[in-house]
Amino acid sequence: MKKQLLILGMIFVLAISQSFGKKTKLFNGKDLTGWKIYGTEKWYVDNKNLVCESGPDKKYGYLATEKFYKDFDLTCDFLQESNGNSGIFFRSTVTGTKIAGWQCEVAPKDHDSGGIYESYGRGWLVQIPPEKENVLKPGEWNTMRIKVVGDHVQTWLNGTSMTDFTDQKIGAANGSIALQIHDGGGIKVRWKNLKITEL
Repeated sequence: MKKQLLILGMIFVLAISQSFGKKTKLFNGKDLTGWKIYGTEKWYVDNKNLVCESGPDKKYGYLATEKFYKDFDLTCDFLQESNGNSGIFFRSTVTGTKIAGWQCEVAPKDHDSGGIYESYGRGWLVQIPPEKENVLKPGEWNTMRIKVVGDHVQTWLNGTSMTDFTDQKIGAANGSIALQIHDGGGIKVRWKNLKITEL
């Protein structure tokens, strides 16, 4: 009996360990399975892209993973079809349309894409220097990478390092990955190739 329990325990540990270090898709290209909508703004699938678009209320909106991700390496592609004031939140929790967490900015040129902002808290933690604002390709597909391990946060835009810092408050947190629609209206952003590796 003890031997059987030991074998079962080893199988369980192996199954858990195999889920870490493996790249998985956050978006299946067909529907919003695994995600939850917060607010009244629009989230839908078009031509295998995940699309966020301002609705008639022109308020904040979020699409968050049902699963929490603590330590991870995330990559995704985005295309700003109109005003691109959006973002990728991590270790976040949402109540109504109020979010607690940290945002990797996705915004028009000269507005700190790749920088880190703390909503309803300290505000900007890291903004992008002017010489890196040309890394963003307006009107084209861009690739964002976010790596968070403990209190260490790194971001890259189109392969260029944008932020690299440590923060105790981030280190203590846990939560979802969440995409944002900023308030004000007129926003439309396409997303694809959302992939995450749990670390």
